[in-house]
Amino acid sequence: MEIAVENITHKFTKAVESNFTSGIFSHEAREEAKSLLENNRFPNTRDEYWKYTRLNRISTKNFLIQPANIQSIDLFNVSDLNSIKIVFVNGFFSAQFSDFTDFKTNGIDVFSKGDFRPKVAHSASEIFDQLNTCFATDGIRLHIGKNIKIEPTIEIIHIQTGTEVIANLYHEITIEPNAQAEVVMSFYSQEALQCFTNVRSSVELKDGAHLSITKLQAEDNNNYHIATENINQGANSNFTINTITLGGELLRNNLNIAVNGQNCETNLNAAYILKENQHVDNHTLVDHRVANCLSNELYKGVMNDKSTAVFNGKVFVRKDAQKINAFQSNGNVLLSNDATVNSKPELEIYADDVKCSHGSTTGQLDENAVFYLRSRGMSEKQARELLVQAFIGDVLSKLSDPLRFKVDQILEDKFGWEFLS
Repeated sequence: MEIAVENITHKFTKAVESNFTSGIFSHEAREEAKSLLENNRFPNTRDEYWKYTRLNRISTKNFLIQPANIQSIDLFNVSDLNSIKIVFVNGFFSAQFSDFTDFKTNGIDVFSKGDFRPKVAHSASEIFDQLNTCFATDGIRLHIGKNIKIEPTIEIIHIQTGTEVIANLYHEITIEPNAQAEVVMSFYSQEALQCFTNVRSSVELKDGAHLSITKLQAEDNNNYHIATENINQGANSNFTINTITLGGELLRNNLNIAVNGQNCETNLNAAYILKENQHVDNHTLVDHRVANCLSNELYKGVMNDKSTAVFNGKVFVRKDAQKINAFQSNGNVLLSNDATVNSKPELEIYADDVKCSHGSTTGQLDENAVFYLRSRGMSEKQARELLVQAFIGDVLSKLSDPLRFKVDQILEDKFGWEFLS
């Protein structure tokens, strides 16, 4: 059933506005986005872009912007990670828990209010971008200067608390020529019920720049999350993004990468481990616009109970983008008869001198392997967990040791996994 335009205005614009004071975008940008929202329709399963994701869990809520205080971030940070910490609570910057050391020196700043004008998305499928432009309350502007390598990791911690609270955040990252940085974006909830995080990131890698982003999505299973990353790569740049999804009731990751320069490397890795009624939808686009580039995409999922997953990954190779190596793989393990996955890897190629491949597999654990491990003294639970760990291990192995330890902790707490290594 299509959600009427007036419902969008009532449930989002009107409700959110009642608690909204000022945003990071210019008045003109917000007014343009608001007009689009009021005259747009909510996407539904008849839209190809949202075919397998029903948004009624979000559209029926009256979300409010609500600042909040928390007592500690000890449970949320990666304690043994050498990092610069920037913390947001319910979409608002928390000076109390953020580490200001070398903020300005390293080109990191929190957005000033009302001083930024983004490109406003006009299509119905980008309605959450429009919502973000209207009501983004905070975010960071990260600018790494030419030839600078930032040694500490930049850790951006997002925390939600309360009931039906919406957090709209916008992050802008620019890595100048031959600069290098590592960013961790983590998302958590604390005593949060049906809260919604809508986060958007614009990333620019100049020639020769290197950037690694790890996203850790670990909210409670009754919260919602939509993330959109738009990345532009210059020549000789190297971009890696690791997305680890361990929580949330409904999550959508929109990842759009434009490879604009030659000799680029692009790596997309993801693991999603789901249970109960969780739903995660990963939509990726790698647009090879020029020749002599490499992209690798590895997405792996483990679904239990009545959880569902969607993978729609598209590699686009334009007419003059010769000598492209592009590889795409999506693998899924279903641990119950009620779990489902919809996988659609795509290649759209208009060049003739390329090496491109894609593949998708979905199945259950090998019962012979389970039997073998049990014959060596393991319990059935240990045997199945060990096989699952081996399945997603090539994704988790790409994380740094402190991040891998954090992921292991969350898997133990949320899923009761016993780590045998």
